[in-house]
Amino acid sequence: MSTRLIDLVHITKSYDDNTVLDDMNLYIRENEFLTLLGPSGCGKTTTLRIIGGFEKPDQGTVLFNGQDITNLPPNKRQLNTVFQKYALFPHMTIAENIAFGLKIRNKSKAYINDKIKYALKLVNLDGYENRMPDSLSGGQQQRIAIARAIVNEPKLLLLDEPLGALDLKLRQDMQYELIRLKNELGITFIYVTHDQEEALTMSDTIVVMNQGYIQQIGTPEKIYNEPENAFVADFIGDSNIIDSIMVRDELVEILGAKFACVDKGFGTNRPVDVVIRPEDVDLVKPEEGTLQGVVTHLIFKGVHYEMEVTANGFEWLVHSTDMFPVGTKVGIRVDPYDIQIMNKPSSEDEEAVGINE
Repeated sequence: MSTRLIDLVHITKSYDDNTVLDDMNLYIRENEFLTLLGPSGCGKTTTLRIIGGFEKPDQGTVLFNGQDITNLPPNKRQLNTVFQKYALFPHMTIAENIAFGLKIRNKSKAYINDKIKYALKLVNLDGYENRMPDSLSGGQQQRIAIARAIVNEPKLLLLDEPLGALDLKLRQDMQYELIRLKNELGITFIYVTHDQEEALTMSDTIVVMNQGYIQQIGTPEKIYNEPENAFVADFIGDSNIIDSIMVRDELVEILGAKFACVDKGFGTNRPVDVVIRPEDVDLVKPEEGTLQGVVTHLIFKGVHYEMEVTANGFEWLVHSTDMFPVGTKVGIRVDPYDIQIMNKPSSEDEEAVGINE
């Protein structure tokens, strides 16, 4: 098991009357690719800036390898940050940009030259030493920004939406590049994004945040398949979230029909939220379904068809490789393992505060 590299202990941060982080506890392991994921204003960038030393928490402690670094400036921490805006020096060549941090640390010319070649090879930009930043594409500039960070051999690399300014194809290429770099370098990555697909693709661990609170922590598979509350289910991918009644263990009533499920411990005849992913809804002949409905919308998405099916007053979102034309009467069937039961929050702003296990 990897050792802890970063510990955030009871971190609170406010700006004026707005509490951005509220008693946050989180730890990050060595060699982990951890993503802070959430909507704008949820506190993810503030968390990154506190780890990087660009902000100080109002309360709480930041530990690095067990040492308190809460008041240490960024340049004294064993980490580097890559921002969305690449911040390359426009008057310097690529080699000079990459060498900047090493020169400040008074490294020898031979050492610096070796590191420049190594870093450029690592980001697949061999031979770009003498180019100027404005001659590079956005994706190439972002790679140089990453190269400049990794030549300093940080134990931790902080990435604040670094792919946000790139087009979709470049973003996807860079996602695979970052995974490769993380595996080759053995550096811990902390990555900030609001892009769910990016988080699911790249991360070992995802921390879903909302309104200054951690909602859930887990692997991409766990976060997607077993969301702990309606916010996580709704934020990560598409979901059917339905007011339902837990009749008893392993039996739930959804829109008046009883479905077998695998969840236990929710009580008897209790209101619950049910989450069913669109790809887990099976459309069958009407008489074979637990519920019956009618296809009301149909879109071809390339890999699958996206359909809306109205059943008992609810619009089901369905993803299927089988096409059912608008107006088709269908049955709805769901495997018990694909029905996720969640407690209803006791109030609208009840928070789910997670612990990174």
